[in-house]
Amino acid sequence: MVKNLRIYILLCLLLLTPVFKSNAIDTSTRIVNPHFATLQVYANDNVLNDPVITLDEGQSITIEFDEITDDRRYMRYNLVHCNADWQPSQLVESEFVDGFNEGHVEDYDFSRATTVHYVHYRINIPNDQLRLLVSGNYLLRVYDESEPDNILLQARFMVTEQIVTMSTRVSSVTDVDYNDAHQQLTLELDASNLTVHDPFNDFTVVLTQNNRPDSRRSIIHPLRMQAGHLIYEHLQELIFPAGNEYRRFENISTHAPSMNIEAVAFRSPYYHSFITPDELRANQPYVYDQTQQGKFVIREYNSTRSEIEADYIVTHFTLNSAPMPGYNIYIDGDLVNRRFDDRSLMQWDPDENLYRATMLLKQGSYNYMYLAVPDGQDTPRHSVTAPLEGDFHNTQNKYEIAVYNRLPGQRYDRLVGYFTVNSL
Repeated sequence: MVKNLRIYILLCLLLLTPVFKSNAIDTSTRIVNPHFATLQVYANDNVLNDPVITLDEGQSITIEFDEITDDRRYMRYNLVHCNADWQPSQLVESEFVDGFNEGHVEDYDFSRATTVHYVHYRINIPNDQLRLLVSGNYLLRVYDESEPDNILLQARFMVTEQIVTMSTRVSSVTDVDYNDAHQQLTLELDASNLTVHDPFNDFTVVLTQNNRPDSRRSIIHPLRMQAGHLIYEHLQELIFPAGNEYRRFENISTHAPSMNIEAVAFRSPYYHSFITPDELRANQPYVYDQTQQGKFVIREYNSTRSEIEADYIVTHFTLNSAPMPGYNIYIDGDLVNRRFDDRSLMQWDPDENLYRATMLLKQGSYNYMYLAVPDGQDTPRHSVTAPLEGDFHNTQNKYEIAVYNRLPGQRYDRLVGYFTVNSL
C-alpha cells in the first residue's frame, strides 16, 4: 500500500512538473542554399560598419550576396521582428512594418569576365516597398518567389532609438588577472530620457566582442545605481578572454600572390590561392596588427566594380599544429558568417601533420582567426582562443553593447541604445 502510494505521488509530481522544450529558431546570419555566397550586411554604404541604423534618421541597411549561376533568380524577402534574444517578438507585421511585409529582390547584375559565373544581388532597407516602424532586432529572410517556405539565406540587423547614453571603459586590470589574458568592461548607463519603472529589471544589456555571436553575454541587473545612473561593473559577464589580433590575407589578384598568399595557380575550372601556412600563436609574443576584427572587403586590384568583376577562388588554409585531442578547430570571421559548421571546420591531415580547410571565396581582403571548441560542447558558447591564438591583454578588440528596454505590458524589446568601444 505504501509502495503504491509512493508511486502514485511520483506520477502526480511528474504530471505537474512543466516540461520545457527548446523551440528556438535559428535566426543567425547564414546562407542556407549552398549555391549562394559572399553574404554581407552593413549600414550606410560602408561595408565595415556594423549592421545597425537609427530609427527615422534616413539611414539604411544593405544586404549583398551572390548566387553562383548563369541566370537570374526571382526572389522575395520579408522581415521578422525579434526580441533581445533574437527570437521572434509578439508583434504582428503591421506593428513593425509600414506596408506589406514582402519585397522583391530587383537590384541585380551579372558577373563580368570571371571564370566563375554569378549573379550579384543587393537589398536596401528601408525602401519604397518597406519602412520600419519600431526599434529592435530584425531578421531579413530571402526566398525563391515560387517556394516561399524555402529560405535561401537570412541576415540580422538592428534598429536603435539612441535615447540613452553610456560611458564605457575597457581595462586589462581585471577581477581575474592583471595585464595578462583578459579584458574587463565598466559601463555607466544614463536612461534619464526614458520612463523607468524598475531600473534593476527594465533593461537588458547585451555585449559581444568583435561581433562574435559565440562571445555574446546578457546582463539583466546592474550592480548598483549612482546619481541616477545604472552602473555595471565587477560582474563576471563583463570579463572577456582577450584573444589575439585577427590574421589577414588578400587574394585580390589571380596573376601574382598578394598579402600572405604563398602561391596562386589555375587548376581548371578554378583559380586556387594558397595562404602562407599559419603557425600557432599561443606561445609566441604578442604582435600588434591593425585589422577589421573579422570583416572582409570585396576587391579585385584592377577593377572599379569589384562586386561583379571579382572572381571566385578556391582558397586553401593550413595550420601547422599537432593534433589537438578533445578539440574541434574552426575558422572564425565574416567569411564564414561567424558560424561553426562543416565549412568552417578544419580537417586534420595525418600525412602532413597539420590542419586544413578549403573554401571558395570571392576576391578581396579578409580577416580570420582560429577557434578551438571542446568536444561535446555547444559550439556557439564554448569556443576558446587560448590553445591556438593565445590571450593577450593588449589585443585591440572592439566591444558592441546593445541596450534593450521593456516595460510591464509591452510585447517586444525596444533597442534604446547601441554603442561600441575599443580596448586600450
